Amino acid sequence: MKIKFTKMHGLGNDFVVIDCINQSVSLNREQCRFIADRHFGIGCDQILLVEKASGDADFFYRIYNADGSEVEQCGNGARCFVRYVHDHGLTQKNQLSVETHGGLITPTLQKNGDVTVDMGIPEFEPEKIPFIADHKAQTYTLDVQGKSVKISVLSMGNPHAINVVENIEQAPVCSQGALIETHPRFPNRVNVGYMQVMNRHHIRLRVFERGAGETLACGTGACAAVVSGIQRNLLDSPVTVSTRGGDLSISWEGENRPVLMTGPAVTVFEGEIDL
Repeated sequence: MKIKFTKMHGLGNDFVVIDCINQSVSLNREQCRFIADRHFGIGCDQILLVEKASGDADFFYRIYNADGSEVEQCGNGARCFVRYVHDHGLTQKNQLSVETHGGLITPTLQKNGDVTVDMGIPEFEPEKIPFIADHKAQTYTLDVQGKSVKISVLSMGNPHAINVVENIEQAPVCSQGALIETHPRFPNRVNVGYMQVMNRHHIRLRVFERGAGETLACGTGACAAVVSGIQRNLLDSPVTVSTRGGDLSISWEGENRPVLMTGPAVTVFEGEIDL
């Protein structure tokens, strides 16, 4: 099976984007892992599939992690999705409605080429994240191999745990992040963010992504970090989020309001792979 694809990235968080409207594509877990392999395949953090919507939306957006697991949402991927459907003539609309397993998102292509995505309203109820807790709280204490770790927990269409640290470079992103990702209190695993507050409008962020490990940037992770920081009275909207791949701008006006994310999306190359 030969598949045409486009390699893209949002701040170094890289994707293989596949048009499933004009070609017939069905990927199993092994094929996803092969595509994502940086030595034997194409190499990426996630695989994005462009599909027809089942309802009134413009498109359906399917996301697979590098380990082949399917996930609900991806913020950097959403921006690349918009650039892709425009660049490939699948739509002429600047503002789209896109179905995902994490809910409906409404991305907008800006005149300067950046993309703003309405990422929806954050979810804090533990059972809807999902997260095992007796009741909703602003922060929780998690036992990680005998060490107490203070985290904020919320969903941006996918689950996130946010740690506030003094020095982002010394944060235990890979060692502790991997343990929190698979912690039994997160039934569907979790994305783990480490946030250093620079000032009330600027943070630095590293994220250990569920099923992918640490990535250069995480759009939903940036949204989750800003939301948690505003809730804990550490930040004021809008916030610049500096990741290892570059900066995102995140705005949130409070509970029951959507999170807006703005940043770039870049096409690297196009090709064809035989599966």
